[in-house]
Amino acid sequence: MALRPLHSLLLLALPALAGYGLAAPTALAADTPASPWKRGIEHQRQADLGDGTFLNPVFAGDRPDPSVLKDGDDYYLTSSSFDAYPGLPIWHSRDLVNWQPLGHAITKNVGSIWAPDIVKHEGRYYIYFPARTGGTEGSTRSNYVVWADDIRGPWSEPVNIGLGQYIDPGHAVGEDGKRYLFLSGGDYVQLSDDGLRVVGEPKHVYDGWQYPESWDVESYAQEGPKIHKRGDWYYMTTAVGGTAGPPTGHMVITARSKSIHGPWENSPHNPITRTVDRSEPWWSRGHATVVEGTDGRWWMIYHGYENGYWTLGRQALLDPVEWTDDGWFVAKGGDLGRPMEKPSGTSVGVHGMALSDAFDGSRLGHQWSFFDPAQDEYARLSFGGGAMTLQGKGNTPRDSSPLTVIAGDKAYQFEVEMEIEPGAIGGALLFYSDRLYVGVGSNGEKFVMHRYGQERPTNGLAPGKGGRLWLRVTNDEHIVTFHTSTDGKAWEKYPVQMEVSGYHHNVAGQFLALKPGIYAAGEGKVHFRDFRYRALDY
Repeated sequence: MALRPLHSLLLLALPALAGYGLAAPTALAADTPASPWKRGIEHQRQADLGDGTFLNPVFAGDRPDPSVLKDGDDYYLTSSSFDAYPGLPIWHSRDLVNWQPLGHAITKNVGSIWAPDIVKHEGRYYIYFPARTGGTEGSTRSNYVVWADDIRGPWSEPVNIGLGQYIDPGHAVGEDGKRYLFLSGGDYVQLSDDGLRVVGEPKHVYDGWQYPESWDVESYAQEGPKIHKRGDWYYMTTAVGGTAGPPTGHMVITARSKSIHGPWENSPHNPITRTVDRSEPWWSRGHATVVEGTDGRWWMIYHGYENGYWTLGRQALLDPVEWTDDGWFVAKGGDLGRPMEKPSGTSVGVHGMALSDAFDGSRLGHQWSFFDPAQDEYARLSFGGGAMTLQGKGNTPRDSSPLTVIAGDKAYQFEVEMEIEPGAIGGALLFYSDRLYVGVGSNGEKFVMHRYGQERPTNGLAPGKGGRLWLRVTNDEHIVTFHTSTDGKAWEKYPVQMEVSGYHHNVAGQFLALKPGIYAAGEGKVHFRDFRYRALDY
């Protein structure tokens, strides 16, 4: 489509939403039923209903493969961060429902990070994780560990421990006092006493549990082993069935042994949890950490896709478990579609964090991460005068390493002010991966539309004279609209809208989520100011 100069796109103005500066969505009907969740920071949904109950997800948005450490009365959680850096976000809670961010454990890009395990051993914190470079074909994999003496850091540089044929390391200490990593496929290997290298060769110790052939799953995919001990028994809790594909595929299984070396006996209650029907509120539930509450009750934290919203990624879910008289645990949360009694413990404060950013600090906020950054990516950033300045890179979102945040709502809106220097291109978008995104960019004179991970015009934008521009993006339950302004007050609707329900793993792979983002491309710089996010009712 032909692109018009900025001044011609301001003939029609839309008023700003009073009190926040965001346009009121027009697609929401007046009789839209109220959300069952409580609303917190920026109207984001939160699990704590304020009456002693909670409603899943405990972590809305993309928090896959959650690993939880109980450290006294405190809990610490990290999750897969894939190509987002800083990565391995660390969260703190005292009740398993309300969580606050502490920062990240890694800044150096070692590849796409999957399925970490956070543990504490002899006073030191460790996170074990696999990482992959090179994409799904011709990729190179390895496993790493980072460590810290304080959960808030500083964290060590990543230590490469090898084991490239495996993913999803899970740390354990055996009855012999030695440290071990359990691995995908039912293998395990001894670690050195400092936990920073492998001792000997991996051995096979567990064959898994086989579900009925009639079940619709993605693949067997025995992965994500997590070890905990209760009484005389070690329990190995594992995921099988594949983490995506059919909604009924993923599941949680467990086995136990009185020795870390086996033999491992499967639970008669397997699968411990599973999505049975696609009508359920949560799909592909699996990859669990089992953790004890402060009052002796037990819980599983695992991930799942929200029905109809693969785009939000795999969200963190909390499921109560009970122990049987013969020493097995069973899930009691059903399909997780109803409020449940909260775990014990005190709140650490309001759950979550603001995604909005006034850029009035001196460093990148916790909410931001680059997509697949170069090792010197952070040098592109500078702060001052109420702006974050980002040196352009590449030509389009595909090669510019956009900055993204994790959204956890089905409907939301965000806007940003951009001062675009000559030769630069700045934009706002919803970014899934370098192959799939949607948004609008500008060189200060003309626009480029990003659709399906492609540009219109197909050759992108040539360097321009620069200019000042506001962009607004509304994602209303997968219907995406854009608005533009030259003064932040009068807005015009961009002439192209999109439907993005297919922007997810089962279409594009990579296990990612559709995230709000901003980017700077070209040779010049873009000064970003006043990024504002707000969740909408649905």
